Amino acid sequence: MPVQQLKDFLDEAGVEYMCLSHPPAFTAQELAHHVKIAGDRVVKTVIVELDGKMAMLVMPATWRIRWDRLSRILDTDFIDLADEQEFKDRFPDCEVGAMPPFGNLFGMSIYCCETLTEQPELAFAAGSHTESLHMKTADFLHLVQPMVLNQGFTKPGAQKPAWLAKGRRQPDELRSADADAPGYRGLRSG
Repeated sequence: MPVQQLKDFLDEAGVEYMCLSHPPAFTAQELAHHVKIAGDRVVKTVIVELDGKMAMLVMPATWRIRWDRLSRILDTDFIDLADEQEFKDRFPDCEVGAMPPFGNLFGMSIYCCETLTEQPELAFAAGSHTESLHMKTADFLHLVQPMVLNQGFTKPGAQKPAWLAKGRRQPDELRSADADAPGYRGLRSG
């Protein structure tokens, strides 16, 4: 059964959802494998420290964070992975690493990768490593109302920009914009 707080919230909202039991899944990719759903439809939940406050990032299981871009789009100098010991008490009755992507229920801001919003349905850990919840993306977005970001995330193996793929130097206008970004180290030539 999903975490009771989440179940009550969804039932009260009158949202349709399905809960599935499956073998233990300790990553979103494992969850995708066990429930036989494309990784782009499985939510990866990442807790970060953002300017001294805990926040939740949600993205497809197949994607990863681009810290430099995320820092830039959120206009912050400090963003880092949160320590599990620091946030585990915020998610009572949830196994660490199986937090559902409903940061609003746990007093956190939620930042969502835009690509996730383009999926018709989503699956995510329901508070345990052996149960997942499946629901329509539109219902998720309506209930959570995350800040949707079109930058800060990338899909591994995605095509690189032409200037980078060909080993060319970065265009001057991009280089000067990146130089202002926190943590910018520049490109090294040849």
